Formats: sequence, structure tokens, C-alpha cells
Amino acid sequence: MSAGTITVFGALFSPFVRKVHVVAEEKGIAVQALPGNGPAASAEFLAASPFRKIPAMQHGDFTLADSTAIATYLDALQPTPALYPAEPKPRGRAVFFEEFADTVLAAAGGKVVFNRVVKPRLMKMECDEDAVSQGLAELVPLMAWFEGAAPETGWLVGGAFSIADISVASVFTTLAYGGVVIDAGTHPRSAAWLARVQERPTWQAVAAREAVALKGFL
Repeated sequence: MSAGTITVFGALFSPFVRKVHVVAEEKGIAVQALPGNGPAASAEFLAASPFRKIPAMQHGDFTLADSTAIATYLDALQPTPALYPAEPKPRGRAVFFEEFADTVLAAAGGKVVFNRVVKPRLMKMECDEDAVSQGLAELVPLMAWFEGAAPETGWLVGGAFSIADISVASVFTTLAYGGVVIDAGTHPRSAAWLARVQERPTWQAVAAREAVALKGFL
């Protein structure tokens, strides 16, 4: 890789890896995608991510791990369009939604996706149905809350597309692989908002790469 290349380690199946790719696409920043963790993890990945977190990033001699850290770096590297709002209240609200996605929604939904998809297809292990049931139960109040928070039109924070939309939509996209799909009948605002996000050309560009990368796995 050249010194100027931005490399992102990790599979697009991960909501956190996808988040970084969409941020880069929104910014017009080209990135090189390489595998991340696993038995054959590269020395470059391990140097960028000492705790084996994905995504990890290498940009010249600078390395970084964790999706929020990388998204923040990319937002500063290419300031327009700004994905973290400048004003205090919208900025705080955007980071709140990012954390809701990464640490609350993903934690509950991860139990479903890990057991329905990762264990049987990648690890050749049986699905733990009790864990799936627990994850599904935990998602019910979270999705009910989000239905109240989702806007009827536009985006989650301050009228502008932001890291809030990218983060939450990325988790919902991964949840769909595990069969958790927003019901437009019961959660119309959430479903309409997610459709708006996924209609963006930048999102569709990443989705196309994701489809190629996951061909044969899902």
C-alpha cells in the first residue's frame, strides 16, 4: 500500500466497518478494504488494532482502531460535508445516537445476528435459540423508543444527514441479515427513515461493494 492510502481493515458485514466506509464515501475519501481479525490476521492489522477491534485503519504511519475514532478522524481530515454537527446541541445529540447504535442497539441485536448467522455459517456451530430470544426481547423497547425518535421527514439531528443516521442505519442493516427487519406497519417512521438513508448514492455504493464481498457467505 502507498503512504497516502487509507486502509480500512474488517468485513463490511460489521455495522462498525460499514459505518466507516459510508463516512469515507460521504467525504469522497477513497479507502482500501482489507480483512481484519481472524486466524490469519495480518501484521498490519494487528499493528493498527492491538486489541483486535474492527474496524482498524492505517493511513501512512498513523493507525487507529474503533469506528467512532476513525469516523472522527475522517471527519476532521475532510471537513466537508461535516458529519459531526458544529453546534453544541446537535453535535451532542448526534454522538448520543452514535452511541445508542454502537453500544445499545448493536449489543441487543448482536445476540440475534451472531447466533443466526455468524455461528452457523462461519463458525459451524449451532444457533443458541435462548440467546436469540433474549436479543429479540431486548430489541422490542429499543425499536419502540426509536420509532418515537425517528423524524417523519429528513434526518435524525438538526435537519442534516450525519453520523447519527449512518450509525443507526448501519446497525439496522446488519440486523436484517439475522432476520430482524423494521416492520413499516408497526414502525412506519423508522422504516421510512431507513429507506431514505439506504437510497443515498453513497450508501448504495458501499452496499454494492458489500454484496460483492459477502457473495457466497450470505
